[in-house]
Amino acid sequence: MTRRHSRAEIAARRVFVGRVVRGARVAMSLIAVTLAVGTLGYRALIPDLAWIDAFHQAAMLMSGMGPVLSDGLHLSTPAKLFDSIYAVFCGVALLGATGVLFAPVWHRITHKFRLEDDGGTR
Repeated sequence: MTRRHSRAEIAARRVFVGRVVRGARVAMSLIAVTLAVGTLGYRALIPDLAWIDAFHQAAMLMSGMGPVLSDGLHLSTPAKLFDSIYAVFCGVALLGATGVLFAPVWHRITHKFRLEDDGGTR
């Protein structure tokens, strides 16, 4: 049995831009929530850390630049665990945000070139 695929028209530019804007909003929200979690976590687990320093630490870890805490500051075990888990989480969150941001672009490209499966034959 041969399966037919409809060749849907490519979405209008207005619809595409709306999808990109929606993806950007979701991606920025994910980044903002991740930064807020990091800032609150650092502030709660490192008592001597100022709010701006906690935000700076969270932002630098999320951007991939690495930790910036001073060498003289000794982290407790819970703080080290949070730091480690947050670093891994930041990588996943940033990849997820990138995927959400570029999904409409990839969708448009695949429609533009009419990339479809081969009807079930493999």
